[in-house]
This record gives sequence, structure tokens and C-alpha cells, in this order.
Amino acid sequence: MFIDFTIVAILIIGITALMGVILNGIGENIFGGQKKRLHTAMSEHIQTGWKTVGGKKLRDNLGAFLKTK
Repeated sequence: MFIDFTIVAILIIGITALMGVILNGIGENIFGGQKKRLHTAMSEHIQTGWKTVGGKKLRDNLGAFLKTK
């Protein structure tokens, strides 16, 4: 009984989360107009020239990881 309730709860939460992501994407594409990338473009503009954080070791590991993909 408890396992059934848990499975149904997980499915409802998962479906609700996916519906939000899917509908957000559809809404941005249909109603976004000229401002589809406004938020990300402004974030990129503000962050230009910032120092990379995390140290050399982290950057090297990330670069090697990305090259393997």
C-alpha cells in the first residue's frame, strides 16, 4: 500500500515537473519574439572579463572530460 502511494506520488511529481519544462520551452518559442535569449545574453554580457574560478586543476580536468565526449 505504501509502495503504491510512493510510486504514484513520484509519477505525479515527475510528470508535473516535465510538463513545466516542456510548456516553458513551447511558450518561449511561440511568445518569445525578439527576446528569446535576453536573460542569458545579459548574463553573458555582465560576466565578460570575469576571472575563472576553481583553480587550474579543475579546469584541466574539465577540459579533458569535455574532449572525451
